[in-house]
Amino acid sequence: MYRILSIDGGGIRGIIPAMVLSKIEEITKKPICRMFDMIAGTSTGGIIALGLTMPNNKVNVPEYKATDLIKLFLKEGKRIFNNSLLHKIYSLNGVNDAKYKSNGIESVLNQYFGKTMLSKALTDVFITSYETELRTPFFFRSRLAKDPQNKGYDFEMWKAGRSTSAAPTYFKPFKLEADTSKGYYSLIDGGIYANNPAMCAYAEAKSLYKPTTDIMVLSIGTGELTRSIDYKNSKNWGLLKWAKPIFDISMDGVNATVEYQLNQILPRNRYYRFQVNLAKLGKDDMDNASDENIHELMLLGQRLIDKNMERVISGIVARLFCKKL
Repeated sequence: MYRILSIDGGGIRGIIPAMVLSKIEEITKKPICRMFDMIAGTSTGGIIALGLTMPNNKVNVPEYKATDLIKLFLKEGKRIFNNSLLHKIYSLNGVNDAKYKSNGIESVLNQYFGKTMLSKALTDVFITSYETELRTPFFFRSRLAKDPQNKGYDFEMWKAGRSTSAAPTYFKPFKLEADTSKGYYSLIDGGIYANNPAMCAYAEAKSLYKPTTDIMVLSIGTGELTRSIDYKNSKNWGLLKWAKPIFDISMDGVNATVEYQLNQILPRNRYYRFQVNLAKLGKDDMDNASDENIHELMLLGQRLIDKNMERVISGIVARLFCKKL
């Protein structure tokens, strides 16, 4: 069986899938990267995927456990989504410029990933981004990065993380230096077309292996958006007022579409989707790194685990991830 883990984008809400994965590691006593053949991620999900597959410098084990990535959100959320008063004034809080300066997220990614290259990933990773000048999806594939014939395709992990999380209106596009005619790629968040990258990962697996290969997909969301956009108010919105909600809507629509597609393609015991409704506890802002909101998101993640623990998570672990617990 070819096993795929897919992790949605969602900014600070990445704490939710990190908690689910931490629980799976706790049950199995195994690192996530040893349970899957491919780990796909978009935006915050891409950063989690890279973190789970980054090798320790001394031994061939991952540098981070899922619980370490929970701590990343707790400790570094405010540094990633941090603004000076001057930038808030200059950017008109995201209207005139990206809402956040890039130095916060880049310093965090540099600190956690250092100079580690994509080719060193312990499990195949598949990270989504979008090239704005070529107007085409761009994928960071560790499989290709490992290939000696693709020397120019191997990038530092932190740069892949920065590229996949360059959410429009939140962060500037990332200029990725590369061996191309231009000398770079201009990359933004893959969430604009694949916030749930599970279908992209499934297509990648099908293209690499025999059509009859038995494929299992575990897809973990960062919370389902439920904030209503009232017709009475929105009917008179223009470009300025639609700018932020349209990005959220596109991500939500992609998530639902991918879930429908994989539910039709794969049997029930080959496709699993963990998702939670944000209306009950968590707020759906992807950049709300306040202590209060992070606490609410952790409660939401725990509720998702508790709800699925016996019926779903334990069954998946026992039947698919390992022969004996």
